[in-house]
Amino acid sequence: MSIAKYIDHTILAANATSAQIIQLCEEAKQYNFFSVCVNSAYVPLAKEHTNGSEVAVCSVVGFPLGMMDTASKVFEAKNAIENGADEIDMVINIGRLKDGDNAYVENEIRQIKEAIGDKVLKVIIETCYLTDDEKITASKLSVNANADFVKTSTGFGTGGATYEDIQLMKDAVEGKAALKASGGVRDFETAQKYIDMGVTRLGTSSGIKIIQGGTADEGSY
Repeated sequence: MSIAKYIDHTILAANATSAQIIQLCEEAKQYNFFSVCVNSAYVPLAKEHTNGSEVAVCSVVGFPLGMMDTASKVFEAKNAIENGADEIDMVINIGRLKDGDNAYVENEIRQIKEAIGDKVLKVIIETCYLTDDEKITASKLSVNANADFVKTSTGFGTGGATYEDIQLMKDAVEGKAALKASGGVRDFETAQKYIDMGVTRLGTSSGIKIIQGGTADEGSY
């Protein structure tokens, strides 16, 4: 499979404009990326500009902090799906996980998955803030709650994906959820290594550089 089909072509910046979202969609269609990944306010626009193509629309929920209450995240997820999103990338409540309130974290993931039905749910555990044990726990809770993917990062924390974290998450889910690496995936070699490790989706704003074999600047997601 072409590396392009692993890529969620992403713009999540606070200052992203409508023109940039439209450009994102046009690029995704041109380069055959799997999806565009946008903030929920831009889902209708992204859907309009990917309509009739094979490009899916992915919306982030509870992004980037994850500290909204569960009802707010559920509403945002349902609303995004109603507006045309095919996939949801949700951020867990990191503080609750670190408190050891595993039931809260698992229940929140489950409620969002139930709210979106057969649409794909990816769970962002934001590895840069977690111990290895917490990364394992978050991955297992995601599986217990029937999530489709576990994802490393928002790209807005203190660090992004690492090979070590992907291996930890892979071992934790035991094949019961797919893996998405995001945050700092900026060149072909890095992307290919993640794929070789078993990652089936890459979140990046550097997709064009990746498929062209180049390296994006450090400011890229």
